[in-house]
Amino acid sequence: MTQPNNRKKLFNIAIALLIVFNCIQIYGIVTHTVTRTASAQTIQDDTTHNPIQINVLNGCGISGVGSKMTAFCRSSGYDVVEMGNYKSFNVEHSIVIDRNGKMEDAVRLAAVLGISKGNVIQQFSNDQMVAASVVIGKDFQSLTPWK
Repeated sequence: MTQPNNRKKLFNIAIALLIVFNCIQIYGIVTHTVTRTASAQTIQDDTTHNPIQINVLNGCGISGVGSKMTAFCRSSGYDVVEMGNYKSFNVEHSIVIDRNGKMEDAVRLAAVLGISKGNVIQQFSNDQMVAASVVIGKDFQSLTPWK
């Protein structure tokens, strides 16, 4: 009779171990899901982690300023989707143009670049598929990428 009792004890121990293993698995799943959900929500609420799409336009006519500004913007987390020339090369002061109505994003971009808040304007355009445009003026050497 000792053999059936030993089997019964081993069976009970195996069941107990399976229950403990399942509890550990459930605990891991629940805590990982809660942590991941909280982290995703934090990132979603923090707009600095949502890169906005911008274009960089040369408004001063100096060769190479667009490339330097583009590299700086990308290293700062902005998605530069286009680089080109502005409609004229007579822009005295660099500006940021809000294209989608989110002025706070344009103001934040201007601050990163060293452009004063007074040089942030709104100009909606169906032709522009970006959130903001950076127009580099003749004052480019005073901007953050050149300091």
